[in-house]
Amino acid sequence: MAPESDIKITGLHFLFTYTCLFECDHCFVYSGPQAEGTFTIGRIREVLEEAKKIGTIEMIFFEGGEAFLYYPVMVEGIRLAGEMGFNTGIVTNGYWATSVEDAEIWLRPLAELGMSDISISDDEFHYDDELNNAKNALEAAKKLGMPAGTISIQEPVIEVDQTGGKPVVGGGAIMKGRAVEKLAEGLPKRRIEEFTECPHEDLRNPKRVHLDPFGNVHLCQGISVGNMWDEPLSEIIRGYDPDAHPICGPILEGGPKELAKKYKIPHEDEYVSECHLCYLARKALIDKFPKELAPRQVYGLVVYSG
Repeated sequence: MAPESDIKITGLHFLFTYTCLFECDHCFVYSGPQAEGTFTIGRIREVLEEAKKIGTIEMIFFEGGEAFLYYPVMVEGIRLAGEMGFNTGIVTNGYWATSVEDAEIWLRPLAELGMSDISISDDEFHYDDELNNAKNALEAAKKLGMPAGTISIQEPVIEVDQTGGKPVVGGGAIMKGRAVEKLAEGLPKRRIEEFTECPHEDLRNPKRVHLDPFGNVHLCQGISVGNMWDEPLSEIIRGYDPDAHPICGPILEGGPKELAKKYKIPHEDEYVSECHLCYLARKALIDKFPKELAPRQVYGLVVYSG
């Protein structure tokens, strides 16, 4: 039996729904109008009760997809989290903020709940300069005294590394999810030998996890450490052994390069980034490790009818 983990998770991020009105090219989880999967209030309550058992959780975020599409359940979930002593936040694209006045109506119940943060996507993937609901949402939040800010991710651009003069990728889009399909072509690449660690997630001692409505507990979108509908979340966290995990273990040993090497995945000599190689390697392994690489939604492998 593996020893119990001593990691201290302080944040839970509900991937409240995979559904979204937008279908952005940079989306980590392939959200869109046809994407399925949404938390019920009963499932939210179950997670929050487990969060209390974990004992180190401080912050609960609701994001997606677009959480405001299921507004009443979202608000009730935030209320329950607040009553249980957690700080709360939301990530939204602000589609609902058709005017500042209307945005205040949407936000007032949340302001009254004392939320700690609202982050609003305001970039070229969502809006142009003439029609920008995000700016309405931000102004309304500030009028209501809510701690608010924007998330701005731009299309990848080719910049020059000032230390070595080499072309590098800027703009903020991370090469996983739909970004691999839509944004990677034509960008400068680096040798696979450089990708010896994960630069974005602490897979050994994670401070947060993402939870989706199918029960998956993500360390990084698409890397699952268990299903909380099959095993209590508190037990999943307590039992996490990073070195024994078939995906996290190789990445911790030698980065995405080691993941591809360990499982003899056919690969190119160059990739845009660590995430680019890691994502494609994981996608190639999804049938070998369906529980650890879940859900298929995050890899763009779900075909919706209609």
